[in-house]
Amino acid sequence: MTRTEPLPTDQTRDFALLQQMPPGHVSRSRRTLLWLLGLLLLLLGAVVTLVLYLNNFEAEEETRRRAADAQWLEQSVQFHFRRLEDDLLVLARQAVLGSATAQQKKANGVEVNGGLLWREPGVVLSHGWLAAGVTHDAWVGPERWQLDWAAHPANAQALATMQDTTRGLRRSAYAGLMQHSDGSLTDVVWLAVPFFDRGQFVGNYLAALSLDRAVQSLVPVWFSQSHSVRLVTDDIEATPAQASAAHSYRASMNFPGPELFLEVAPIGEQPTTVPRIFFLVALLFLGGMLVSLVALRRDFVKRQQVQARLQAEVALRTAMENSVTIGLRAWDQHGKILYVNQAFCSMVGYPASDLVGKFAPLPYWPADQANELQLVHRDIIVQGTRGDGVELQFQHRNGQLLDVLIHEAPLTTASGEQLGWMSSVLDISERKRAQRMAALQQDKLEASGRLVAVGEVASTLAHELNQPLGALSSFATGLLNRLRGGNIALNELEPVVARMARLAERAGGIIQRVNAFARRREISRQRLDVVAVLRRVLANPVDTQGCPVSLVDKNKPIWIDADELLLEHLINNLVGNALDWAHRGAALAQVRVEVNGDQPLGLASLAVADSGPGVLAQDQSNIFNAFFSTKEGGMGMGLAICRSIVEAHHGRIEVGRDPELGGARFVVWLPLADAPPCVPILPALLEVQGAP
Repeated sequence: MTRTEPLPTDQTRDFALLQQMPPGHVSRSRRTLLWLLGLLLLLLGAVVTLVLYLNNFEAEEETRRRAADAQWLEQSVQFHFRRLEDDLLVLARQAVLGSATAQQKKANGVEVNGGLLWREPGVVLSHGWLAAGVTHDAWVGPERWQLDWAAHPANAQALATMQDTTRGLRRSAYAGLMQHSDGSLTDVVWLAVPFFDRGQFVGNYLAALSLDRAVQSLVPVWFSQSHSVRLVTDDIEATPAQASAAHSYRASMNFPGPELFLEVAPIGEQPTTVPRIFFLVALLFLGGMLVSLVALRRDFVKRQQVQARLQAEVALRTAMENSVTIGLRAWDQHGKILYVNQAFCSMVGYPASDLVGKFAPLPYWPADQANELQLVHRDIIVQGTRGDGVELQFQHRNGQLLDVLIHEAPLTTASGEQLGWMSSVLDISERKRAQRMAALQQDKLEASGRLVAVGEVASTLAHELNQPLGALSSFATGLLNRLRGGNIALNELEPVVARMARLAERAGGIIQRVNAFARRREISRQRLDVVAVLRRVLANPVDTQGCPVSLVDKNKPIWIDADELLLEHLINNLVGNALDWAHRGAALAQVRVEVNGDQPLGLASLAVADSGPGVLAQDQSNIFNAFFSTKEGGMGMGLAICRSIVEAHHGRIEVGRDPELGGARFVVWLPLADAPPCVPILPALLEVQGAP
């Protein structure tokens, strides 16, 4: 089946044959998806079952908790009321055995270490001793007793029954709830604690109690924050309801006498948080499972695509390795060869089976270079190669030596851990042979170039020697004429001869330099102060028309490495050229020479400017070429020689227009040199004076 789709134009490679999926791979993916769906349904059923179980468990746990709370509340109420009965029994004993004053103090609770109900304010409303045989008409005890007795007939009946109970059953008894005169219930009950002396009933110790206050003191804060407690008696509310009684329950107070209960109801709705949380977690897990399933499906597709692309990349890499002529070699950090390609095997003449797994010394190393190659091999294993690579020699299996260039790159895993090095080995034998041939040709070209340069310089000797030889001829002719005429003194003769000697020395120096250059000798470099050379050259003006030459410097030395004679020749040529053109301008003829050594690039600048017409823009590109001249009768070699001198000193020369004088401005750039060390003053003076 052929593909009709166009090939992609981006970096994505499409290999149709390699990316075709096997027929069984799709069916395996579907079976895996069905298994995942089955597991998802199983998980969903387990979550629903868990939610139902937790809901039932929460209801049972709530019932158990209520029963435990009711039992705890009943036991707490019974315990504290039993303690109150004991406290009243102590007061009854004190009332029978003590004096009236002591009785009164004890009745006020001064000497009674009572329990919670006795200490809590507002619980005990009234208390006192009631002796046996005393009727309520003659009662002198608590005032509330007579008030409650007379308030309602039911109160009198309940109080009388309480007295009979304590006397007949010989135990504490309760009466209440007390009623108002209109029949409405209060929260007050009476407690009677009997006292028997030697088996004889002596009397009762009575106490009026506020049950609402007692319940408030008995119920802890943590319990009252989530529950409301109210007093009821036989389905009659003694206190108003404060919460919904939908989930309320009752705790009996177990008083001997009245049937009183405490109804407990939760405040607000108690949500079943645990099932809801588990249900939410289950939903999150289900959502995560669905997302994971979708992501897994996408991952399956991506893995299939990546697998197909990887196969295509492997095929492409194999084809590239078989087609390249650069040798590839991989080795670990111990120097063991891990991989070589076919190009490397062809390069050294050994099959891959003879190279993989080998350690140094390697079979393709020349025997006479084994020690040197061993050192290079160790250095490469430690730090690889630099950007330019390493040039070595390998030996083919047939004994032929090969010049190779090796570049190393770290061989790392996906996590970035280095396993060794990957080498690219390039056979540069032909390049080296070509370089050697090029070097020979270059030597020949340089020799030819020097011969041409000698010819150029020889052609300029007339131009360069014309001035000193002409001056010598003029001085010699004038001196001869005056000697023949006898009109010259001896003191006038010496300066003329000295000037002629300097001109002859200058001409001889030029000829010696040309001769040395023709013999392929290097220029004689020495540390020179450009400012001092300029002042010495400009001290002898070469202009015969009186054009001023001004020197602009900073009165400090500027040091360069240069040939003094060539530097003087350069300055003379530039200044002489400026003097020739300065008289051809419209303004007053001027020449200015500037020197500056404060350059950020480490270059000294020498500028020669004149007031002439300047160099035309179309001539600036050819002004330094040999035999190019804009002067009438000029040879065109002066500025060409200046450029050759500057380039021999690794500098450059430029031409432009001077903004002040308006004429041409030639700027020479020469590399600066370090200043020479300072000579101590005292030893120098002693050396000059000849002192020991």
